[in-house]
Amino acid sequence: MKTLMRGLLAATAILTMAPFAQAQDVNAVIQGLPDLLKAQYDGAPQKVLPSAWGSFTPPAKPWKWCHSESYQGNPWRVTVTAELKRLVDGLIADGTVASFEVSDSNNDASQQINQIRAFIDKGCSIITSIPGSATALDDAVDAAAKAGIPFITAAGSVTSPNAINVDSNYARWGYDMMTAIGKELPDGGNVLLVEGIAGHPIVVQEREGGDKALAENDKLKVSRSVNGNWTANVTKTVVLQAIATNPAQIDAVWTTGSESRVVAEAFAEAGRPAPVITGSLTGDALGYWKANPDKYRFEGHALLPHWTAQTLFRVGARLLDGQKPKLNTLLIPIPAVHNADLGNWYKDCMTPDAVSVFPVPPQDPMPEELMDAYFDGAKPTIGWDYSKTPDACAK
Repeated sequence: MKTLMRGLLAATAILTMAPFAQAQDVNAVIQGLPDLLKAQYDGAPQKVLPSAWGSFTPPAKPWKWCHSESYQGNPWRVTVTAELKRLVDGLIADGTVASFEVSDSNNDASQQINQIRAFIDKGCSIITSIPGSATALDDAVDAAAKAGIPFITAAGSVTSPNAINVDSNYARWGYDMMTAIGKELPDGGNVLLVEGIAGHPIVVQEREGGDKALAENDKLKVSRSVNGNWTANVTKTVVLQAIATNPAQIDAVWTTGSESRVVAEAFAEAGRPAPVITGSLTGDALGYWKANPDKYRFEGHALLPHWTAQTLFRVGARLLDGQKPKLNTLLIPIPAVHNADLGNWYKDCMTPDAVSVFPVPPQDPMPEELMDAYFDGAKPTIGWDYSKTPDACAK
């Protein structure tokens, strides 16, 4: 504990006294990463710092693994927790971990703070989390650090320098999706923008990336921008309205949610040609594609719950195994999915109504050699075997 506290105090001193030197160190780490990972930090909105856990000495086994959830009210989040539990259960089976405990604050930041502090009092060895706020949890995260407990986030970063954030660059995602549209439409075309909840930080980041790609391609023209709120019925309504008020052809739909199926349905119902659609691939979209291959054109990515849980687990397991993360923010590439690849992702259980079925990438989107680049003293993740990922149709 004394060693950890000295390390944290030293890190704080560096943060306070030598920000320029620290920026140089961070830049050197990023420049030393493989190209795929290095690209994730281009325009990343998260503040990237050296890891505060470079001198961490893990507690003795067996470890107590605690997971702080902010919301379990949709299938995506439930799947994240179930996959994390499956992986930790494997460590419980071999005696490496003693227990796995989950809390759910139901989108109440104060409640999540109380639950994190309860985990600290229980002597958890590690706390993983999908945080409900970027800033509200910082004091609790710092309290965990003072107790020698790493706090690791997924699907959203916190601003405490004592956290390890396992996240993605959503500005980069927005850029990549618009760039994919440009490749599919080399002669240019009209693009309908369907965004999530207006003002949400991720929505702002995605739009910044999309606008950057548009600025680089003057052949693409925005026909209209609407907000689908990442909700299927809202998305379908605003897309149908946009189609009705835009008689000119719409060649592509840049959407950043998981509602590509209802976008395709809207164009089919309106009797309009199928546009190129971006977004995150889902089981219901694959089911719609299988039933209507001429009405669904997809060039997007797979922001999926299984690999979100897996990258969170792998970072936590490596840290407990004595490996040293180099940065406080580890950005994970979102795997691309092309229309020609859809057959490799489709499973028989995927129908147009399969909104709770999530595809599983055919290959590990974050191979171990890429994960190694984020750690000093890297070695294979304990309890990790991608081939054991449950099939998308498993009950």
